Amino acid sequence: MYAIIKTGGKQYRVSEGQTLRVEKLDGEQGDSVRLDTVLLVGGEGETRIGKPTVEGAAVDARIVRQGRAKKIIVFKKKRRKGYHKKQGHRQAFTELKITGISA
Repeated sequence: MYAIIKTGGKQYRVSEGQTLRVEKLDGEQGDSVRLDTVLLVGGEGETRIGKPTVEGAAVDARIVRQGRAKKIIVFKKKRRKGYHKKQGHRQAFTELKITGISA
């Protein structure tokens, strides 16, 4: 069984036992999270498509860790004007392990 969920402005295809990184969610390591913005549930029997979400469907997950991704460098420059700006950014993420999909 699999589901398509929406979190952090992005959509993910998840199945039970899968580990994935999403935008930062509130909670500590080991906490349970219930994601109830499920757009599609499929895999066993009939595929259920939401309008916009599937009624009564939810995905349960456990927070494996909270972290920050590798640093990216943002460099801006305007030629012949002497303007340049260097800036770094590390995006925060939450790593989830999918424990169950309920339709």
